[in-house]
Amino acid sequence: MNKAEILIIDDEPQIRKLLEITLLSNGYLVKSATSAKEGLIMAGNHPPVLILLDLGLPDESGHIVLQKLRQWYTNPIIILSVQKAEEEIIKALDNGANDYLSKPFRTGELLARIRSVIRNSSNEEGETTMDFDGLTIDLITRTVKKDNQLVKLTSTEYNLLSLLARNEGKVLTHQFLLRAIWGPGYINQSQYLRVFIAQIRKKIEDDPNRPQYLLTESGVGYRFIFNK
Repeated sequence: MNKAEILIIDDEPQIRKLLEITLLSNGYLVKSATSAKEGLIMAGNHPPVLILLDLGLPDESGHIVLQKLRQWYTNPIIILSVQKAEEEIIKALDNGANDYLSKPFRTGELLARIRSVIRNSSNEEGETTMDFDGLTIDLITRTVKKDNQLVKLTSTEYNLLSLLARNEGKVLTHQFLLRAIWGPGYINQSQYLRVFIAQIRKKIEDDPNRPQYLLTESGVGYRFIFNK
């Protein structure tokens, strides 16, 4: 099982150190940024499972950073801020934050909030597996089985397949998928999608040339579909 990676965007050294120690000791992978610019670049280059975002950054308001992230980033974002005013909390939630925790915070509560938003992000209905008549995707163990046989997927292949499956029936555009999986720097690299979709089809489709799960919407994107 791959460890969940969390990105901290906060300019306070003591807070970053506390967060890093807490998260690492609880099995998470951690990356840190000290400014809005650095945080946006790091999130774009390698999108994490979750972002912990401070509102009081030195170069740009955390609210602006949140809005920029939500143009493409679909995973959870938790705000950590000394600002406790209700209007600030509402503004952050309206801009797309999943949760808001005021500083100083208790580490136990933070960990509980992190577990909760990651769990809810895995499947909004609270399910831990998705079963498509022989094709099973386990969102907790990050494994895929076809007819009860384990399908060996790379981390990127799994991320792409699970994103499409969680949006079953919906067309996801090339740009949306490229931003979500590889980051905004890859939105014009459609060949990445073609290669990875082809690889996934070889592993999950009975006939990759006549796919039943991963359908191409010509010129637009891809759709995961399941018909019993």
